[in-house]
Amino acid sequence: MKILLVGGGGREHALAWKIAQSPLVEHLWAAPGNPGIGKHARCLDLSMDDAEGLAGFATGHDVDLVVIGPETPLVAGLADRLRARGLSVFGPGARAAAIEGSKAFSKDLMRRHGIPTARFATHTDPAAARRYARELGAPLVVKTDGLAAGKGVIVTDSLAEAHDAVRAYLSGSAFGDAGRTLVIEEGLAGPELSLLVVCNGDPDAARPLAPAQDFKRIGDGDSGSNTGGMGAYSPVPIAGDDLIGEVMDRFIEPTLAALRAE
Repeated sequence: MKILLVGGGGREHALAWKIAQSPLVEHLWAAPGNPGIGKHARCLDLSMDDAEGLAGFATGHDVDLVVIGPETPLVAGLADRLRARGLSVFGPGARAAAIEGSKAFSKDLMRRHGIPTARFATHTDPAAARRYARELGAPLVVKTDGLAAGKGVIVTDSLAEAHDAVRAYLSGSAFGDAGRTLVIEEGLAGPELSLLVVCNGDPDAARPLAPAQDFKRIGDGDSGSNTGGMGAYSPVPIAGDDLIGEVMDRFIEPTLAALRAE
């Protein structure tokens, strides 16, 4: 197989390292890649935002599969544009990628379909956002609606912190347009679990990957502001087969069914 990997971050480095081990792979390219990825693939001078350039390269080199790693080009519709050129793509189209690209969309989807999630409201007006924060009470979580490289979430232990976050987000000073719509939700205490699932559009065919637990608060003792991810490990001791099965039954499969229905 000839495979084109789109992206140049740590996720794509891991994908390149693993894809290159397959005996099925004849050629592996990465656009744009990075020096680490260059040990496993040939890096191309192509931006992951250059849909025409990527499509032209893939069709010109008889690429069998395009693997898109980062969220930003998926949310922008790269997979749709490549599929329109007749290419096979691993990665959701723009409408399905909204589950990652818009927190307001994902929360509303869960509410519409009865999928368990923390209480929340979406706001664009600072006064209304502050009123809702007072109604819920601390602890609160304030999130940008749009993508913010893993940094658009503030976990607050006081209303004053929440109000500061509302002001910074809705003014555009913190995350630009990504924060001009925000989600405020109740804070939930407990261990974090990340579960990635591979799917083909059929909820019954979804397959979970190995669970992981990551750490995003910048300070010791789970304190301070969120980062893009300070570290992670897998496997996760709390995530046995029973818990993974419950997550699939209560959250993953209903969410995939909701996306398919809409």
